[in-house]
Amino acid sequence: MPDLLLDPFAFAFMRNALYAGLLTVVASSLIGTWVVMRGMAFMGDALAHGVLPGIAVAYIFGGNLLLGGAISAGVMIGGVTLASARSRLGDDTAIGLLFVGMLAAGVAIISRGGAYAGDLTTILFGDPIGVTSAHLRTVAIATLVTVVVTVALYRPFLVLSFSRAKAEVLGLRPGLAHLAMLALIATVIISSFRTVGTMLVFAFIVAPPATAALVSRRVPVMMGVAMLLGAVAVVTGLLVSFHLGTATAATIAGLTVLMFFLVLAAKETAARVRALRGRRDREPVAA
Repeated sequence: MPDLLLDPFAFAFMRNALYAGLLTVVASSLIGTWVVMRGMAFMGDALAHGVLPGIAVAYIFGGNLLLGGAISAGVMIGGVTLASARSRLGDDTAIGLLFVGMLAAGVAIISRGGAYAGDLTTILFGDPIGVTSAHLRTVAIATLVTVVVTVALYRPFLVLSFSRAKAEVLGLRPGLAHLAMLALIATVIISSFRTVGTMLVFAFIVAPPATAALVSRRVPVMMGVAMLLGAVAVVTGLLVSFHLGTATAATIAGLTVLMFFLVLAAKETAARVRALRGRRDREPVAA
């Protein structure tokens, strides 16, 4: 049994995938907690697709993928803001329009590059076992930035998660805090696409924090539980994919979602058991 658990990590590519996955978990759990608390899952999903055109252009022409993704994310955020402010459309409609438009543009650009299927698969679903030391440094820097900004803006993020009006009254500049939060989401997505891909990183951002929200209401605890759950998914997913030959990123992402439903089912079962015991305790005892 120990051999099954430890032998895979004797390979350098598995260790790199493990380190990159754990770093991604830290960053995605921090920003993902705010995403879940504010109900911004749709925006997070849209950004995960919105970075695709910039990454695709940089990928094809040999440019900097992170810069390409950052520019694309900026266009996405600016487009949503403009469409919401200059029309009668709600944020969700504006996000949906940009979501489809940016995804279509990215796929169209990649299709012009030649190796369509392989390139698209790498960008969308990542290549964890292909992570290099350079990729690890990028993820580590992005994680450090996420930690620093989350600590520095903890109070504005927290108040904004409950009431934008209260944040305004307290002078916390909710508009800037919101933009900073979007920038962090984009940073995590762009830095992690090598690890889990632009599509599957969304599972990291949403699933562990959502699962943590089932068992805790305190923000720091939610973040810690989300990191723990994400780490378990990374280690388990790497082992499963190594031994069974499944797609690594998809296996890890799938496990994060599975954990949510397992915890939800356990919580519902426990609630029903408590309710049943309560009814039995209230029943009169026969003389």
